[in-house]
Amino acid sequence: MISRRNIRVKVMQTLYALSSLDHMTMNKSLQQAGMKMLNEKLERSLDLFTTLILYATRVAQYAETDAHQRANKYLPSAEDRNVNTKIAGNEAVWKVLSNETFSEKVKLAHLEQYLDQDWLRKLYYELARKDEYAQYITTERNMSEDSRIFRFIWEEVMLPNNDFIEYLSDELPGWEDDFPMLQILMDNFFKNSSRFNFLHLVSGEKLEYARNLLQTSLEKEDYCMELIRPKLVNWEAERVAAIDLVLLRMGVCELLYFPTIPTKVTINEYIDLAKTYSTPQSGHFVNGVLDNLLKDLSKSGQIRKDERGMKS
Repeated sequence: MISRRNIRVKVMQTLYALSSLDHMTMNKSLQQAGMKMLNEKLERSLDLFTTLILYATRVAQYAETDAHQRANKYLPSAEDRNVNTKIAGNEAVWKVLSNETFSEKVKLAHLEQYLDQDWLRKLYYELARKDEYAQYITTERNMSEDSRIFRFIWEEVMLPNNDFIEYLSDELPGWEDDFPMLQILMDNFFKNSSRFNFLHLVSGEKLEYARNLLQTSLEKEDYCMELIRPKLVNWEAERVAAIDLVLLRMGVCELLYFPTIPTKVTINEYIDLAKTYSTPQSGHFVNGVLDNLLKDLSKSGQIRKDERGMKS
């Protein structure tokens, strides 16, 4: 499932996008626009993840297409007449295909449109050339081996193919922003595929966290900036990277208004996001400002954390 870090990234992206809107927009309208944007971003992530799973299943099923095409050649060879189609009946693949939430998601989001037949063929032929595949088709069927080769399609055939990844980047909106998250989601999927609901990537608890973080960051913007500005020593707020200011606002909100998230977790998370999504100096900058603010807020008794309900 999607992590809190992934949630923070989506909220950051939403706040950054909203910062470019007309600041005369009424606060309520801004919140509504923000919530709509956040929901769309989360839904898009689920679309991308499901598309990757769909590709992996179709690569496995392409064995039957290949067998049919080769058998119908004008002069098929003995090899053409005996293409091994074992992988098309892969139990791990069919477990996904029989998952009603997977089928529904593919249908609702029209994900079949993103399947490129040329790439399915190329990926299948690449798989068929692998020693691991040759070993797979010569062994007796068992769920462990079916799961292993299904995962192999993603990890050793799709993911390392730079041309394929570049194709996805060109064809799937949002791919570049979500790529690191998608790799984690795919890894989690192959470890616990039975637990995935393809219609709900985000748990109710994390969805509530996402919406609360966005709403609080919008509602408390003025107050957070009052706290932040004095800490921008030798920096003018207008000259600080916009992403850095967004991350600082989010960090201050977590420190003040999210009692179950430890202060150390908050600061470390926003340092990491600054390093990843902003300038080379941003991690150090965000660390210094949030650490300074935490000391002041702790002294004034404004930091109140619920030790019993702490979450990362």
